[in-house]
Amino acid sequence: MAANVEFVRYIEELLAPLGSLTTGPFFGGRALKYHGRQFAWIIGSTLYLRVGDTTRADFEAEGAQPFKYTTKKGEVTVRKFYTAPEFLLDDPGQLLHWSRRAIDAAAD
Repeated sequence: MAANVEFVRYIEELLAPLGSLTTGPFFGGRALKYHGRQFAWIIGSTLYLRVGDTTRADFEAEGAQPFKYTTKKGEVTVRKFYTAPEFLLDDPGQLLHWSRRAIDAAAD
Protein backbone atom coordinates (compact mmCIF):
# COMPACT_ATOMS: atom_id res chain seq x y z
CA MET A 1 0.00 0.00 0.00
CA ALA A 2 1.38 3.40 -0.92
CA ALA A 3 1.77 6.21 1.58
CA ASN A 4 -1.14 8.63 1.86
CA VAL A 5 0.31 11.88 0.50
CA GLU A 6 -1.75 14.10 2.81
CA PHE A 7 -0.73 12.05 5.85
CA VAL A 8 2.94 12.26 4.83
CA ARG A 9 2.66 16.06 4.61
CA TYR A 10 0.95 16.19 8.01
CA ILE A 11 3.70 14.12 9.64
CA GLU A 12 6.40 16.19 7.91
CA GLU A 13 4.83 19.36 9.35
CA LEU A 14 4.73 17.88 12.85
CA LEU A 15 8.35 16.74 12.60
CA ALA A 16 9.67 19.95 11.01
CA PRO A 17 11.23 21.11 14.32
CA LEU A 18 13.69 18.21 14.01
CA GLY A 19 15.26 19.88 10.96
CA SER A 20 17.28 17.95 8.34
CA LEU A 21 14.36 15.66 7.58
CA THR A 22 14.29 13.92 4.21
CA THR A 23 11.82 11.47 2.73
CA GLY A 24 12.01 8.91 -0.02
CA PRO A 25 10.38 5.74 -1.29
CA PHE A 26 10.65 2.63 0.89
CA PHE A 27 8.72 -0.66 0.69
CA GLY A 28 5.94 1.05 -1.23
CA GLY A 29 5.64 3.77 1.41
CA ARG A 30 7.73 6.80 2.40
CA ALA A 31 10.86 6.59 4.53
CA LEU A 32 11.63 9.45 6.91
CA LYS A 33 15.30 10.07 7.56
CA TYR A 34 17.22 12.36 9.88
CA HIS A 35 20.78 13.03 8.72
CA GLY A 36 20.51 9.96 6.49
CA ARG A 37 19.25 7.65 9.27
CA GLN A 38 15.86 6.10 8.63
CA PHE A 39 13.91 6.45 11.85
CA ALA A 40 10.36 6.16 10.56
CA TRP A 41 8.25 5.16 7.64
CA ILE A 42 4.70 5.66 6.49
CA ILE A 43 2.53 3.11 4.73
CA GLY A 44 -1.01 4.20 3.93
CA SER A 45 -1.94 6.40 6.87
CA THR A 46 0.15 4.51 9.41
CA LEU A 47 3.34 5.89 10.91
CA TYR A 48 5.96 3.37 11.98
CA LEU A 49 8.85 4.37 14.24
CA ARG A 50 12.18 2.62 14.64
CA VAL A 51 12.59 0.79 17.93
CA GLY A 52 15.56 -0.69 19.71
CA ASP A 53 16.09 -2.95 22.68
CA THR A 54 15.69 -0.03 25.10
CA THR A 55 12.48 1.37 23.55
CA ARG A 56 10.57 -1.70 22.37
CA ALA A 57 8.89 -2.25 25.76
CA ASP A 58 7.59 1.33 25.79
CA PHE A 59 5.96 0.82 22.38
CA GLU A 60 4.46 -2.49 23.44
CA ALA A 61 3.12 -0.94 26.67
CA GLU A 62 1.21 1.56 24.51
CA GLY A 63 -0.29 -1.19 22.34
CA ALA A 64 1.97 -0.55 19.34
CA GLN A 65 2.49 -3.44 16.96
CA PRO A 66 5.51 -4.41 14.85
CA PHE A 67 5.25 -4.09 11.09
CA LYS A 68 4.00 -7.31 9.48
CA TYR A 69 3.47 -8.48 5.95
CA THR A 70 2.54 -11.74 4.30
CA THR A 71 4.48 -13.68 1.70
CA LYS A 72 3.79 -17.02 0.02
CA LYS A 73 5.77 -18.63 2.85
CA GLY A 74 3.75 -16.96 5.61
CA GLU A 75 3.75 -13.86 7.78
CA VAL A 76 6.94 -11.86 8.32
CA THR A 77 7.34 -9.62 11.36
CA VAL A 78 9.76 -6.69 11.25
CA ARG A 79 10.57 -5.93 14.89
CA LYS A 80 12.65 -2.84 14.12
CA PHE A 81 9.57 -0.76 13.24
CA TYR A 82 6.44 -0.45 15.36
CA THR A 83 3.25 1.51 14.81
CA ALA A 84 3.39 4.92 16.45
CA PRO A 85 1.12 4.93 19.50
CA GLU A 86 -2.12 6.75 18.61
CA PHE A 87 -1.72 9.51 21.20
CA LEU A 88 1.43 10.75 19.43
CA LEU A 89 -0.61 12.01 16.47
CA ASP A 90 -2.54 14.30 18.83
CA ASP A 91 0.48 15.50 20.81
CA PRO A 92 3.21 17.07 18.64
CA GLY A 93 5.58 17.43 21.59
CA GLN A 94 5.37 13.74 22.41
CA LEU A 95 5.67 12.83 18.73
CA LEU A 96 8.94 14.78 18.59
CA HIS A 97 10.16 13.10 21.79
CA TRP A 98 9.37 9.58 20.55
CA SER A 99 10.82 10.43 17.12
CA ARG A 100 14.09 11.51 18.73
CA ARG A 101 14.16 8.16 20.51
CA ALA A 102 13.55 6.47 17.14
CA ILE A 103 16.46 8.45 15.67
CA ASP A 104 18.65 7.20 18.51
CA ALA A 105 17.48 3.62 17.86
CA ALA A 106 18.36 4.02 14.17
CA ALA A 107 21.89 5.01 15.18
CA ASP A 108 22.47 1.73 17.05
